[in-house]
Amino acid sequence: MIEKMKKLTFLVTQKEYDDFIAGLREQGVVHVQQLKQGQTSPALQRALDLRLRYQQALDYLDISLDAWGKDTPSDSPSMGRSKARQPRGKSTSGQESLPIEGEEWKGSALLDYVETLKADEVSIRHKIDDAEKNIQKLEPWGNFNWESIKRLQQESGLQVWFYACASKSFQAEWTEAYFATPIDEYQKRTYFLAFSNEEPNIKAERLELPNGSLEQYKKEAAEAKKALQKNHDTTCQIASQHRNILVEGLQQTQGEIQLRQVELSDESIADGAVRLMVGWTLADKAEDLAKWLDEKQVYYELEDPAYEDDVPVKITNDSYTRLFEPILRMYSLPNYRDIDPSVFFAPFFMLFFGLCLGDGGYGLLVLFGGIYLALKGDEEVKSYGRLGIWLGLATTVCGLLTGTFFGIDLTKQDWAILAPVKPYFLNDNGVGLIFGYSPMMVISVIIGLVQVLLGMVLKGCKAWKNYGFGYAIGTFSWVVALLSAIALFGLPACGIELPVGLVYALYGLIGVSLIGIFLYNDPSAYKNPIVGPLLNIGGGVWATYGMATGLLGDLLSYIRLFALGLTGGVLGGVFNSLAFDLTSSLPWFIRWLPMAFILLAGHGITFALSMISAFVHPMRLTFVEFFKNADFSGGGKEYTPFRTVKS
Repeated sequence: MIEKMKKLTFLVTQKEYDDFIAGLREQGVVHVQQLKQGQTSPALQRALDLRLRYQQALDYLDISLDAWGKDTPSDSPSMGRSKARQPRGKSTSGQESLPIEGEEWKGSALLDYVETLKADEVSIRHKIDDAEKNIQKLEPWGNFNWESIKRLQQESGLQVWFYACASKSFQAEWTEAYFATPIDEYQKRTYFLAFSNEEPNIKAERLELPNGSLEQYKKEAAEAKKALQKNHDTTCQIASQHRNILVEGLQQTQGEIQLRQVELSDESIADGAVRLMVGWTLADKAEDLAKWLDEKQVYYELEDPAYEDDVPVKITNDSYTRLFEPILRMYSLPNYRDIDPSVFFAPFFMLFFGLCLGDGGYGLLVLFGGIYLALKGDEEVKSYGRLGIWLGLATTVCGLLTGTFFGIDLTKQDWAILAPVKPYFLNDNGVGLIFGYSPMMVISVIIGLVQVLLGMVLKGCKAWKNYGFGYAIGTFSWVVALLSAIALFGLPACGIELPVGLVYALYGLIGVSLIGIFLYNDPSAYKNPIVGPLLNIGGGVWATYGMATGLLGDLLSYIRLFALGLTGGVLGGVFNSLAFDLTSSLPWFIRWLPMAFILLAGHGITFALSMISAFVHPMRLTFVEFFKNADFSGGGKEYTPFRTVKS
C-alpha cells in the first residue's frame, strides 16, 4: 500500500534558517524536495568523498577478516563488528597493541589508520613479488657473491656472461670458444657462464641477474611476509573489535551529506532575505508536524499533492507481502499515482516459482534452506530465508500435484500408497489430457488469464483513482466482456449447460460492455461533442485490435510455466535412469558409489538450472505481462525523511 502524503511549503527568514533546519531534522518526518537539481557545494563534495573512504575501508576490513581472520583470536567476529571495543593498552588476542586503543579511537583517526594499513599491504606485497622474482632468477645459480664475480673478471681480464638454454641445446663448442661452464640444470634448462670481452656468439638466452645475493632476497622475502602477517593480524583485530567505530563514522557522514543536500534544496527570494523550501510528510504525521511549526511560528502551507507533483513514495505492507518487495524494487518503486502491485503479484510469483521449479523434492531443498537461513542468518538474510520458506512450500505442493519428486514420475510407480491418488496427479498419466492438451499447459494458460484480468482491473482502479470513475469505464468494460465471453463459450465447452436466462444475461453484459469499449474509452474527448464520439469509436477499434493480438501473446507467454516445470522433471528423470542403468552390471558394494555420484551431480546441475529459471521467468511474466496490463508506470522516488542519523 502506498502511504498518503501531504505537501509542505515553508518560508523561512535567513536569520531563522539554521534553527529551523536543526528543528526540522529533529522532527525527522519531512522529505525535503531538491528545488535546485544538480547543485553541489565543497562541503557536500567533501562529505561524499569521506563516505566513499568509509565504505572502501569497511569493505577492506570485511574482505580481510573473511580471508585472514580465521586464525585471529578474538571474540566472535559477528559480535565484534557491532559492539566490541578494547580497553586501552590491552589486547585479548595477545597481539601487539594498536597505536590508539579503545575509547580513544575516533572515526577519522581509525579511517586514516585503516587506509595506511591497506596502502602498506599493497607495498609489502610488491616487495614480496619483487623478492620472489629475484629468487626465481638466482635460484639456479646458487648463493654466490657479486664481489667474487668482480674479482674473477679483474683477474681473468674477461667479462662474465650469464646464459640459459634447453639442456639438449647446449653445445660443446661454446666451451672451447668462450670457456662456457655449466652451473646447474634446472627444469630441463642448463644455466651456464661464458667468458669473453665481447658478447659471445651463443644462441641462448642471455640473463640479466639482480644485483643482490640469493640469501639476501630470501631474507627480504621472509621479512616482508612477516610484516604482511603482522599487517593482516592488525587489520583483522580492527575488523573484529573496532569495526563499529567506522560504521558510526559512516552514519555520521550520511547525516552530514543529508544536511548539505537539504541546504542546497531551497530557493532564495526577496534578495536572499527569505528561503523557500518544499517538503513532503506522511498524512498521519502532518497534524503533529503542523503543531510544531505553529509553535515555532514558521510560515507554511499544508496541502494535498497536485497531480503533476513529484511525490516521494513510502510503501507499507504486511509481513508476507514485504518479503516480495525486493523483487518489486528490482524493477522500480511505484510512483505516487500507481497502485502498489506487491500484494497482487506476490501470490502469483510464489505460484510461478513453484510451477517452474516443478519438483516436490527440489521444493523440500528450498524449504529446508529457507528454514536454515531464517533461523541462523542475520536480519537481512532472515527475510530472504522466510521468502525461501514460502517458495519452497509452493514448489513442494506444485511438485506433488504434478506427480514429480526428484525426477521420479509418481504416476509410473507401483507403490501401494500412491494407488488412491494416482488418477488425480496433474499430468498426462494422471487426470489425462484436457481438450487434447497436457493438463498443466491448460492450467498455466488459465493462471495467466486470471493474472492478466487482475492486471486490467488494477489498470481500471488506477484510472478511477487518478481521474475519476468515467476514465475507468473502458477498461472495466473489457474485463466484463472477457469474463462474460469466457462464461458464455467456455463453460459449455467444459460440459456445463447454461440456463437460457443466464445465456441472455451474458449476451446483455457483452452488449453493455461494447458500449463502454467503443463509446466511453476516453471521456475527455467529449469536451468536443461532435468529434468526441468519433474519437471514442476509433479508440475502441484500436483497443480491440490491441486486445486481439496482445491478449493472445500474453497468454501464450504463460505456457513457459508448464514447459520449464516439465523440463526440470524430465532432466531429473534422465539422471535417475543414467544412475541406475549405467551401474546395473556392477556389484552392489561398488555400485552405490558411481550411482550416488551420478545422482548428486545430475540433480545438482538440474536443481541449479531450474532455480535460475524459477527466478528469471516469473520475474519476466510479472514485469512484462502483469505490469503492462496493470498500467504500472514505476519510477517512484523513495520517501527519505530528513532526520538525525542514529548509530
